[in-house]
Amino acid sequence: MTDEILQPTESTDGQNQSMEALQESINAMLGGDSAAASGQPAAEVAEEKPAGISGNSAINMLMDVNLLFTVELGRTQMSIKHVLELQKGSVVELDRIAGEPVDIFVNEHLMARGEVVVVDDKFGVRITELIAPETKE
Repeated sequence: MTDEILQPTESTDGQNQSMEALQESINAMLGGDSAAASGQPAAEVAEEKPAGISGNSAINMLMDVNLLFTVELGRTQMSIKHVLELQKGSVVELDRIAGEPVDIFVNEHLMARGEVVVVDDKFGVRITELIAPETKE
């Protein structure tokens, strides 16, 4: 089975808004938008912006930073005794039901949920839900 892979430039409903919000947050943290970060009017914080760094160049500096992308199929807890009894062919039961969405973490932070797909004989994940920062579990 071959599934279509979304390229980073493609988007679905709401993803452009999420990227814009992410860019605004990063700009605020880097000083590119000090007014948004501090809650002060832009005129009062104009002097606080670092010289030579615009909002776009600040975000462009981060584009080559590598992030750890992890897909979690499920979890379980085992005693040391049961772990030591594992051998080739052992089956470990997880806390998820088959077909249930998997969690997608970026640098150990829950960012999305999705479904497992197969792309050219390799596993992949189709993102079905983006998790808003205030609703992360």
